[in-house]
Amino acid sequence: MTQIKQLQEIIDSSKHIVFFSGAGVSVDSGIPDFRSQDGLYNQEYDYPPEEIISHHFYIQYPEEFYRFYRNKMLYLDAKPNIVHETIAKLEEKGKCLGVVTQNIDGLHQKAGSKKVYELHGSVLRNYCTNCNSFYDAKYIKDHTPLPLCEKCGHIIKPDVVLYEEGLNHAVVSGAIAAIQSADTLIVLGTSLVVYPAAGLLQYFHGKNLVLINRDATPYDSQCDLCIHDTFDQVFPKLII
Repeated sequence: MTQIKQLQEIIDSSKHIVFFSGAGVSVDSGIPDFRSQDGLYNQEYDYPPEEIISHHFYIQYPEEFYRFYRNKMLYLDAKPNIVHETIAKLEEKGKCLGVVTQNIDGLHQKAGSKKVYELHGSVLRNYCTNCNSFYDAKYIKDHTPLPLCEKCGHIIKPDVVLYEEGLNHAVVSGAIAAIQSADTLIVLGTSLVVYPAAGLLQYFHGKNLVLINRDATPYDSQCDLCIHDTFDQVFPKLII
């Protein structure tokens, strides 16, 4: 049995699927993943990207933070691809309990998914650090060098989890509950090396653990089905 046929049979026989998505899912939408050869972590800047998108760097050097953030993390014209659309279709059919995602691009929602647990937040939500007024991502993109609140003049911060910041407790709790309720967990496009997000897989006790990723991960040996391929070689062959 081919791996694609095995994946099809797992999806067809599952009643409660949860997807766990990482940066690789959005690559076909034109958003580079963090650790590929041409990804965010291989770009050249005065500071390492991990430091730039940390809490202390944002506090100390907000203008440099936002210069990097606008150039490398805001892809406002990106559109959902076949992976996002397939997941949304499965939710619409009642087979998908939801998506747990490490991504901050909002593409799952753009594709139509309603139950999305954004572990690392979203670039689409931005709030004044003083009065908590909401601003969209276009406001952040257009107002340089610093996006300041029109009401009180304080700096606006993206609702994304920077290094050194904790995950949202309510989001994590919802993600854990979804994973625990799943009969199938399908992990997509993540190296599974970023914690605490990767640690959420330990809460899955269902029947089928599926992993689809271009490269090997620390969880490969624990999966019932592990496919090392690109999504454009897998998802167009599925019948949903």
